[in-house]
Amino acid sequence: MVPLNYGAPRAAADLADQARHAAGTRPTAAALLAAAVAARAYALNHQSEQACQALAAADALMDRLPESERSDTWLTYGEQKHHVHLSHAYTTLGDTRLAHVSQERALELSAPTNTMTRTLLNIDAAACAHHDGDTEQACRRTVAALTALPGDYRTGLVRRRALDLYEAIPAQHHHERAVQELLDVLVA
Repeated sequence: MVPLNYGAPRAAADLADQARHAAGTRPTAAALLAAAVAARAYALNHQSEQACQALAAADALMDRLPESERSDTWLTYGEQKHHVHLSHAYTTLGDTRLAHVSQERALELSAPTNTMTRTLLNIDAAACAHHDGDTEQACRRTVAALTALPGDYRTGLVRRRALDLYEAIPAQHHHERAVQELLDVLVA
């Protein structure tokens, strides 16, 4: 997860492949997490075919995962966690329809106090808006998500995900007001 979340998706894909091999094909939380992380890493590496295969494997494992491994702990893999991973993978792949489905389900399952997860899902939704051609809305939504957070929460993974959105915006749009507002929040 660390290389995946902090800008080293190739290393994350390698580690996820090793984890998938070690976890095997039985429906366990470890196998499911490894497949979901692999899907995200492949998507970030522009390996769409491998990402889709890992997403299919993750869904198949989720369908077979025993109830005893579906709670929300560090050692289990619940439906909310699954949809958070799917949201990021589908967003990165540009499949905004499936991304929105996972975003909505993950938000339904996330506690209102789960600030970081809800913010990441909102940034994923903003990235979908950009992908669908509404960069202004994407920037406004990301600015709103970031400014709703205390300053200490605008670092690390949240900042990285918002910065990924900014970097996906073509340079010829960087002078636009909404894009500039996003940059201002990112550098603050």
